[in-house]
Amino acid sequence: MNKLSIVVPCYNEEQALGYTNAELTQIINKLVESGKIHKASFILYVDDGSKDSTWNMIEGFRKQYPFVFGLKLARNVGHQNALTAGLLAAMEYADMVISIDADLQDDVSVMEEMVDRYREGCEIVYGVRNRRDTDTLFKRSTAIGFYKLMKLMNIDIVYNHADYRLLSKKVLEQFALYPERNLFLRGIIPSIGFRSAIVKYDRKSRVAGKSKYPLGKMFAMAFDGITSFSIQPIRMITVLGLIIVLCSLCAAIYALYSYISGKVVAGWTSTILSIWFIGGVQLLSVGLIGIYIGKIYVEVKGRPRYVVEINDLTEIDHEEQ
Repeated sequence: MNKLSIVVPCYNEEQALGYTNAELTQIINKLVESGKIHKASFILYVDDGSKDSTWNMIEGFRKQYPFVFGLKLARNVGHQNALTAGLLAAMEYADMVISIDADLQDDVSVMEEMVDRYREGCEIVYGVRNRRDTDTLFKRSTAIGFYKLMKLMNIDIVYNHADYRLLSKKVLEQFALYPERNLFLRGIIPSIGFRSAIVKYDRKSRVAGKSKYPLGKMFAMAFDGITSFSIQPIRMITVLGLIIVLCSLCAAIYALYSYISGKVVAGWTSTILSIWFIGGVQLLSVGLIGIYIGKIYVEVKGRPRYVVEINDLTEIDHEEQ
Protein backbone atom coordinates (compact mmCIF):
# COMPACT_ATOMS: atom_id res chain seq x y z
CA MET A 1 0.00 0.00 0.00
CA ASN A 2 1.29 3.49 -0.87
CA LYS A 3 2.34 6.10 1.67
CA LEU A 4 1.04 9.65 1.24
CA SER A 5 2.58 12.86 2.54
CA ILE A 6 0.69 16.16 2.61
CA VAL A 7 3.17 19.04 2.47
CA VAL A 8 1.99 22.40 3.77
CA PRO A 9 4.26 25.48 3.49
CA CYS A 10 3.46 27.97 6.26
CA TYR A 11 4.41 31.60 6.82
CA ASN A 12 2.75 33.43 9.73
CA GLU A 13 -0.30 31.15 9.64
CA GLU A 14 -1.13 30.95 13.37
CA GLN A 15 -4.70 32.14 12.79
CA ALA A 16 -5.53 29.46 10.21
CA LEU A 17 -3.33 26.56 11.28
CA GLY A 18 -5.70 25.06 13.87
CA TYR A 19 -8.47 24.71 11.30
CA THR A 20 -5.98 23.49 8.68
CA ASN A 21 -4.66 20.72 10.90
CA ALA A 22 -8.15 19.56 11.84
CA GLU A 23 -9.17 19.29 8.18
CA LEU A 24 -6.00 17.54 7.04
CA THR A 25 -6.07 15.15 9.99
CA GLN A 26 -9.60 14.19 9.05
CA ILE A 27 -8.71 13.52 5.42
CA ILE A 28 -5.62 11.47 6.36
CA ASN A 29 -7.70 9.31 8.72
CA LYS A 30 -10.41 8.89 6.09
CA LEU A 31 -7.96 7.73 3.42
CA VAL A 32 -6.24 5.33 5.82
CA GLU A 33 -9.55 3.84 6.96
CA SER A 34 -10.69 3.37 3.36
CA GLY A 35 -7.49 1.43 2.62
CA LYS A 36 -6.33 3.85 -0.08
CA ILE A 37 -3.12 4.90 1.68
CA HIS A 38 -0.69 3.30 4.13
CA LYS A 39 -1.15 3.93 7.86
CA ALA A 40 2.39 5.43 7.90
CA SER A 41 1.18 8.37 5.79
CA PHE A 42 1.83 11.78 7.33
CA ILE A 43 1.42 15.55 7.22
CA LEU A 44 4.52 17.74 6.93
CA TYR A 45 4.30 21.43 7.87
CA VAL A 46 7.13 23.61 6.55
CA ASP A 47 7.69 26.74 8.63
CA ASP A 48 9.16 29.33 6.27
CA GLY A 49 10.78 31.51 8.94
CA SER A 50 7.47 32.63 10.49
CA LYS A 51 7.60 35.49 13.00
CA ASP A 52 4.46 34.47 14.90
CA SER A 53 3.68 31.28 16.85
CA THR A 54 3.32 29.05 13.75
CA TRP A 55 6.23 26.79 14.75
CA ASN A 56 4.99 26.49 18.34
CA MET A 57 1.64 25.31 16.98
CA ILE A 58 3.36 22.78 14.71
CA GLU A 59 5.28 21.43 17.70
CA GLY A 60 1.98 21.13 19.56
CA PHE A 61 0.45 19.13 16.69
CA ARG A 62 3.56 16.93 16.66
CA LYS A 63 3.00 15.96 20.31
CA GLN A 64 -0.71 15.35 19.79
CA TYR A 65 -0.68 13.45 16.48
CA PRO A 66 1.93 10.77 15.64
CA PHE A 67 1.52 11.38 11.89
CA VAL A 68 2.22 15.14 12.01
CA PHE A 69 5.79 16.38 11.45
CA GLY A 70 7.48 19.74 11.08
CA LEU A 71 10.29 21.18 8.99
CA LYS A 72 11.64 24.51 10.23
CA LEU A 73 13.72 26.64 7.87
CA ALA A 74 16.40 28.91 9.30
CA ARG A 75 14.88 31.99 7.67
CA ASN A 76 12.16 33.09 5.28
CA VAL A 77 13.08 31.95 1.75
CA GLY A 78 9.75 32.40 -0.03
CA HIS A 79 6.86 30.12 -0.90
CA GLN A 80 8.46 28.24 -3.80
CA ASN A 81 11.66 27.43 -1.92
CA ALA A 82 9.75 26.42 1.22
CA LEU A 83 7.51 24.16 -0.83
CA THR A 84 10.56 22.64 -2.53
CA ALA A 85 12.13 21.97 0.87
CA GLY A 86 9.00 20.11 1.98
CA LEU A 87 8.69 18.11 -1.25
CA LEU A 88 12.30 16.94 -1.21
CA ALA A 89 12.19 16.12 2.51
CA ALA A 90 8.97 14.10 2.15
CA MET A 91 10.23 12.28 -0.96
CA GLU A 92 12.41 9.94 1.11
CA TYR A 93 9.51 8.72 3.25
CA ALA A 94 6.49 8.75 0.90
CA ASP A 95 5.37 7.24 -2.41
CA MET A 96 3.29 10.28 -3.31
CA VAL A 97 3.12 13.85 -2.05
CA ILE A 98 0.25 16.34 -2.17
CA SER A 99 1.16 20.01 -1.73
CA ILE A 100 -1.42 22.50 -0.49
CA ASP A 101 -1.30 26.00 0.98
CA ALA A 102 -1.99 26.47 4.68
CA ASP A 103 -5.02 28.72 4.11
CA LEU A 104 -6.97 25.71 2.73
CA GLN A 105 -8.70 27.75 0.06
CA ASP A 106 -8.07 24.67 -2.08
CA ASP A 107 -10.66 21.95 -1.44
CA VAL A 108 -9.13 19.09 0.57
CA SER A 109 -12.00 16.76 -0.32
CA VAL A 110 -10.56 16.21 -3.83
CA MET A 111 -7.41 14.68 -2.33
CA GLU A 112 -9.20 11.33 -2.41
CA GLU A 113 -9.76 11.74 -6.15
CA MET A 114 -6.08 12.68 -6.57
CA VAL A 115 -5.07 9.46 -4.82
CA ASP A 116 -7.49 7.52 -7.05
CA ARG A 117 -5.87 8.98 -10.17
CA TYR A 118 -2.46 8.02 -8.78
CA ARG A 119 -3.63 4.46 -8.19
CA GLU A 120 -4.80 4.39 -11.81
CA GLY A 121 -1.24 5.14 -12.96
CA CYS A 122 -0.96 8.94 -13.06
CA GLU A 123 2.35 10.33 -11.78
CA ILE A 124 1.13 13.96 -11.57
CA VAL A 125 -2.37 15.09 -10.64
CA TYR A 126 -3.12 18.82 -10.93
CA GLY A 127 -5.75 20.52 -8.81
CA VAL A 128 -7.52 23.00 -11.10
CA ARG A 129 -10.12 25.60 -10.18
CA ASN A 130 -13.54 25.21 -11.77
CA ARG A 131 -14.14 28.94 -12.04
CA ARG A 132 -13.12 32.31 -10.60
CA ASP A 133 -16.50 33.61 -9.45
CA THR A 134 -15.16 34.47 -5.99
CA ASP A 135 -12.39 36.70 -7.40
CA THR A 136 -12.76 40.42 -7.93
CA LEU A 137 -13.08 41.62 -11.51
CA PHE A 138 -9.55 43.02 -11.38
CA LYS A 139 -8.00 39.81 -10.00
CA ARG A 140 -9.95 37.67 -12.48
CA SER A 141 -8.84 39.85 -15.40
CA THR A 142 -5.18 39.87 -14.33
CA ALA A 143 -5.23 36.09 -13.80
CA ILE A 144 -6.60 35.48 -17.29
CA GLY A 145 -4.02 37.89 -18.67
CA PHE A 146 -1.27 36.05 -16.79
CA TYR A 147 -2.12 32.67 -18.35
CA LYS A 148 -2.46 34.17 -21.81
CA LEU A 149 0.90 35.91 -21.43
CA MET A 150 2.52 32.65 -20.34
CA LYS A 151 1.17 30.91 -23.43
CA LEU A 152 2.41 33.81 -25.59
CA MET A 153 5.87 33.30 -24.09
CA ASN A 154 5.72 29.56 -24.96
CA ILE A 155 5.66 28.52 -21.30
CA ASP A 156 3.75 25.29 -20.69
CA ILE A 157 1.58 25.74 -17.58
CA VAL A 158 -1.81 24.35 -16.55
CA TYR A 159 -4.63 26.90 -16.73
CA ASN A 160 -6.14 27.88 -13.34
CA HIS A 161 -3.65 25.70 -11.47
CA ALA A 162 -1.49 27.01 -8.62
CA ASP A 163 0.54 24.70 -6.36
CA TYR A 164 -2.18 22.22 -5.36
CA ARG A 165 -1.00 18.96 -6.90
CA LEU A 166 -0.05 15.34 -6.30
CA LEU A 167 3.43 14.20 -7.32
CA SER A 168 4.68 10.64 -7.30
CA LYS A 169 8.06 9.64 -5.88
CA LYS A 170 9.26 9.06 -9.45
CA VAL A 171 8.44 12.67 -10.42
CA LEU A 172 10.03 14.04 -7.24
CA GLU A 173 13.23 12.14 -7.94
CA GLN A 174 13.40 13.83 -11.35
CA PHE A 175 12.52 17.21 -9.83
CA ALA A 176 15.42 16.80 -7.37
CA LEU A 177 17.76 16.85 -10.39
CA TYR A 178 16.73 20.44 -11.20
CA PRO A 179 19.42 22.56 -9.47
CA GLU A 180 18.07 25.99 -10.43
CA ARG A 181 17.64 28.70 -7.78
CA ASN A 182 15.01 30.73 -9.62
CA LEU A 183 12.07 28.42 -8.96
CA PHE A 184 8.72 28.55 -10.72
CA LEU A 185 7.11 25.20 -9.96
CA ARG A 186 4.07 25.81 -12.17
CA GLY A 187 6.44 25.76 -15.12
CA ILE A 188 8.94 23.16 -13.90
CA ILE A 189 6.48 20.36 -13.06
CA PRO A 190 4.77 20.20 -16.51
CA SER A 191 8.21 20.21 -18.15
CA ILE A 192 9.18 17.00 -16.32
CA GLY A 193 6.60 14.97 -18.22
CA PHE A 194 5.04 11.62 -17.18
CA ARG A 195 1.37 10.71 -17.27
CA SER A 196 -0.83 13.37 -15.67
CA ALA A 197 -4.46 14.08 -14.83
CA ILE A 198 -6.60 16.98 -13.64
CA VAL A 199 -9.13 17.13 -10.82
CA LYS A 200 -11.38 20.17 -10.59
CA TYR A 201 -12.67 21.90 -7.47
CA ASP A 202 -14.26 25.13 -6.27
CA ARG A 203 -11.89 27.44 -4.41
CA LYS A 204 -13.08 28.70 -1.04
CA SER A 205 -12.49 31.94 0.83
CA ARG A 206 -9.57 32.17 3.23
CA VAL A 207 -10.48 30.91 6.71
CA ALA A 208 -8.30 33.35 8.63
CA GLY A 209 -5.30 35.60 8.25
CA LYS A 210 -4.40 37.50 5.11
CA SER A 211 -3.11 36.54 1.70
CA LYS A 212 0.66 36.13 1.37
CA TYR A 213 0.38 37.05 -2.32
CA PRO A 214 -0.69 40.69 -2.66
CA LEU A 215 -0.79 42.29 -6.08
CA GLY A 216 2.88 43.25 -6.06
CA LYS A 217 4.04 39.69 -5.29
CA MET A 218 1.71 38.27 -7.92
CA PHE A 219 3.23 40.50 -10.60
CA ALA A 220 6.72 39.65 -9.35
CA MET A 221 5.97 35.93 -9.55
CA ALA A 222 4.57 36.28 -13.06
CA PHE A 223 7.63 38.21 -14.20
CA ASP A 224 9.95 35.72 -12.51
CA GLY A 225 8.14 32.87 -14.24
CA ILE A 226 8.54 34.50 -17.64
CA THR A 227 12.23 35.30 -17.24
CA SER A 228 12.99 31.85 -15.76
CA PHE A 229 11.37 29.88 -18.57
CA SER A 230 11.42 31.99 -21.69
CA ILE A 231 13.84 34.10 -23.72
CA GLN A 232 10.90 35.47 -25.68
CA PRO A 233 11.29 38.97 -24.14
CA ILE A 234 14.84 39.13 -25.53
CA ARG A 235 13.50 38.22 -28.97
CA MET A 236 10.82 40.91 -28.62
CA ILE A 237 13.51 43.50 -27.85
CA THR A 238 15.34 42.46 -31.03
CA VAL A 239 12.15 42.84 -33.09
CA LEU A 240 11.40 46.20 -31.47
CA GLY A 241 14.93 47.38 -32.26
CA LEU A 242 14.47 46.33 -35.89
CA ILE A 243 11.17 48.23 -36.12
CA ILE A 244 12.77 51.38 -34.68
CA VAL A 245 15.63 51.12 -37.19
CA LEU A 246 13.14 50.83 -40.06
CA CYS A 247 11.19 53.82 -38.73
CA SER A 248 14.43 55.77 -38.47
CA LEU A 249 15.26 54.99 -42.10
CA CYS A 250 11.81 56.19 -43.16
CA ALA A 251 12.29 59.36 -41.11
CA ALA A 252 15.73 59.90 -42.68
CA ILE A 253 14.30 59.54 -46.19
CA TYR A 254 11.53 62.03 -45.34
CA ALA A 255 14.04 64.49 -43.85
CA LEU A 256 16.26 64.23 -46.95
CA TYR A 257 13.28 64.79 -49.22
CA SER A 258 12.20 67.81 -47.19
CA TYR A 259 15.71 69.27 -47.37
CA ILE A 260 15.95 68.80 -51.14
CA SER A 261 12.49 70.24 -51.77
CA GLY A 262 13.15 73.20 -49.48
CA LYS A 263 10.28 72.34 -47.12
CA VAL A 264 12.39 72.18 -43.98
CA VAL A 265 10.22 72.90 -40.93
CA ALA A 266 11.44 73.33 -37.36
CA GLY A 267 10.86 69.94 -35.66
CA TRP A 268 11.97 70.47 -32.09
CA THR A 269 8.96 68.66 -30.55
CA SER A 270 9.19 65.60 -32.76
CA THR A 271 12.96 65.43 -32.20
CA ILE A 272 12.64 65.55 -28.41
CA LEU A 273 9.82 62.98 -28.38
CA SER A 274 11.86 60.66 -30.56
CA ILE A 275 14.88 60.95 -28.27
CA TRP A 276 12.74 60.25 -25.19
CA PHE A 277 11.09 57.27 -26.84
CA ILE A 278 14.29 55.68 -28.06
CA GLY A 279 16.01 56.42 -24.74
CA GLY A 280 13.18 54.77 -22.83
CA VAL A 281 13.31 51.69 -25.06
CA GLN A 282 17.06 51.45 -24.53
CA LEU A 283 16.78 51.70 -20.74
CA LEU A 284 13.99 49.11 -20.69
CA SER A 285 16.01 46.78 -22.90
CA VAL A 286 19.17 47.13 -20.81
CA GLY A 287 17.15 46.55 -17.62
CA LEU A 288 15.53 43.40 -19.01
CA ILE A 289 18.86 42.03 -20.17
CA GLY A 290 20.25 42.88 -16.73
CA ILE A 291 17.56 40.74 -15.10
CA TYR A 292 18.61 37.74 -17.19
CA ILE A 293 22.26 38.37 -16.34
CA GLY A 294 21.31 38.66 -12.66
CA LYS A 295 19.60 35.27 -12.81
CA ILE A 296 22.71 33.77 -14.37
CA TYR A 297 24.77 35.32 -11.56
CA VAL A 298 22.55 33.73 -8.90
CA GLU A 299 22.61 30.33 -10.61
CA VAL A 300 26.39 30.33 -11.11
CA LYS A 301 27.08 30.98 -7.40
CA GLY A 302 25.10 27.85 -6.57
CA ARG A 303 24.19 28.85 -3.02
CA PRO A 304 21.70 26.65 -1.10
CA ARG A 305 18.06 27.47 -1.78
CA TYR A 306 17.24 27.07 1.91
CA VAL A 307 18.76 25.98 5.22
CA VAL A 308 16.87 23.51 7.42
CA GLU A 309 17.02 24.28 11.13
CA ILE A 310 14.80 21.48 12.46
CA ASN A 311 13.62 18.35 10.63
CA ASP A 312 11.21 16.13 12.58
CA LEU A 313 11.14 13.56 9.76
CA THR A 314 14.44 12.15 11.00
CA GLU A 315 12.45 10.64 13.88
CA ILE A 316 10.55 8.35 11.49
CA ASP A 317 11.52 4.73 11.97
CA HIS A 318 12.97 3.57 8.64
CA GLU A 319 11.88 0.04 9.41
CA GLU A 320 8.27 1.20 9.15
CA GLN A 321 9.00 2.61 5.71
